[in-house]
Amino acid sequence: MFGVVTQDFIYLDFAATTPVDERVVSAMMPYMTDVFYNAASSHAAGLRAQQAVLDARGRIARHIGARMQEIIFTSGATEAINLAILGCLRHAVHHDEQRRRIVTVATEHAAVRDASEHAREEGADVVFLGVDSEGRLNLDDVRRAVQDNTLLLSVMAVNNETGVVQDLAELSRIAHDAGALFMTDATQAYGKMPIDVEALGIDLMSFSGHKIYGPKGIGALYVRQRPERTCKLEPLFFGGGQERGMRSGTINVAGVVGLAVAGDIGIGEMESENERLRSLRAAFELGVTERFGGIVNGQDAPRNASTSNITFPVADADLLLMNMADVCCSKGSACSSAKPKPSPVLTAMGRSATEAGASLRFSFGRSSSKNDVDAVLSRLESAFAALDGVEHR
Repeated sequence: MFGVVTQDFIYLDFAATTPVDERVVSAMMPYMTDVFYNAASSHAAGLRAQQAVLDARGRIARHIGARMQEIIFTSGATEAINLAILGCLRHAVHHDEQRRRIVTVATEHAAVRDASEHAREEGADVVFLGVDSEGRLNLDDVRRAVQDNTLLLSVMAVNNETGVVQDLAELSRIAHDAGALFMTDATQAYGKMPIDVEALGIDLMSFSGHKIYGPKGIGALYVRQRPERTCKLEPLFFGGGQERGMRSGTINVAGVVGLAVAGDIGIGEMESENERLRSLRAAFELGVTERFGGIVNGQDAPRNASTSNITFPVADADLLLMNMADVCCSKGSACSSAKPKPSPVLTAMGRSATEAGASLRFSFGRSSSKNDVDAVLSRLESAFAALDGVEHR
């Protein structure tokens, strides 16, 4: 269905990236061939590309309950996150505003953590909150941290390593009660779970195409522009002034169209697909806990439908991966798995460095099946047998 080779691998790393849905490819193709024009051009051909962007912007806005002018297209979620955090701070600094505190969480994606650290270097007072053993925030801790000088509270919607879901509505209330803005990284949520920025009180929200069967290299930042609360940002870079001056550079028309179509499909198929994925994950987690003594990280917290993070009774998960060469899963986040250090998400949840190193993330997607679950459990059986010569049942 997606034009990828599946017979060589058992792919259970859909939280890292997804294949582009054929329906998305079909929608994008005209804007890479016939309608290749620059959407900023004022001639008739450019207006055709401009109309495609306008249509896509409107559809994406409707997906999240936003207004068209509140959607800023970027190269991906990482850029959107940096624009939100650093853009907010720089605006506050340049206008001599007293709010300089940024409150976020130790379990955020590296883009949020690192952007926040850079904000600290630029004068922000940055607070990283801890979580409990299931990855949940303590709301009283949030209330204590969000003070009168707080500029921004940033908490991700769905954790990229564990799938743990936070209470966005209550978090936004805490932020707004203190006069702060509320931001969420929805990279693992957009197109996979219902999001209404108005109902949830979201002021800034980042998301991406390649997590939802759309193209890589396209993402967006929702920036609230309402009379009762308007987010003001400084741009990260400068040029042609596209995206209302917030993101200069020629708009990726094909990517924008692909993001909109991927969102359409994800939202349209969300309910049935999430039910199917929960069933697959339940079968998988039953197998790994009963047969191998695996521990599901975040099991007792609200989670998304597709992510399973397992700590195995081994010295290091690499020992398992070496014996499961055809299984595609992740040891931590794909964006930081090249770094030889324990997952900061799992260590923040109280896991030791050894336990974090013995953990793997399996994430299911549209092409996942019960056969994949059975095959991975079989590979794990063989991997454990290779380690200790004993069949695990």
